[in-house]
Amino acid sequence: MSPHSFGPITIILAEDDPDDQMLILRAAEANAFPGAVRAVSNGEELIAHLHACLDKAPGGAHELPNLILLDLNMPLMDGREALQEIKRHPVLRGIPVVVFTTSTAPEDIAYCYGQGVNAYVAKPARFEDLQHVLRAVKSFWFETAQLPGRY
Repeated sequence: MSPHSFGPITIILAEDDPDDQMLILRAAEANAFPGAVRAVSNGEELIAHLHACLDKAPGGAHELPNLILLDLNMPLMDGREALQEIKRHPVLRGIPVVVFTTSTAPEDIAYCYGQGVNAYVAKPARFEDLQHVLRAVKSFWFETAQLPGRY
């Protein structure tokens, strides 16, 4: 794993389906994801969590997650709306966002990349395939890519 001088790794999973949430968390644990994986159930919770990190004094931005795994189809505020808000914010837009959804619709893929998403991954149906995909996410984001430091 590449060293990160900015402290422990944190990941936010925005996923409304409790079964999917549990399976993703289990697959992340099975793949020894670095740091803590926190789950929220919709875009409103995600944005509220991110703003709470920013509002903490002093220097709350250092508590922002290093990576967001974002489902698109969620209640209250869907992933598309949350992505827009994240990418419009001068600090939040620096957080890598991986869309992790069942949609393979070309218009969803094009929209997300147009909004500045860092990767778009289709959620597999089988747990074994989910583990494989999360292993690839872990390998790229935490062993290959350099994540931005805390602000």
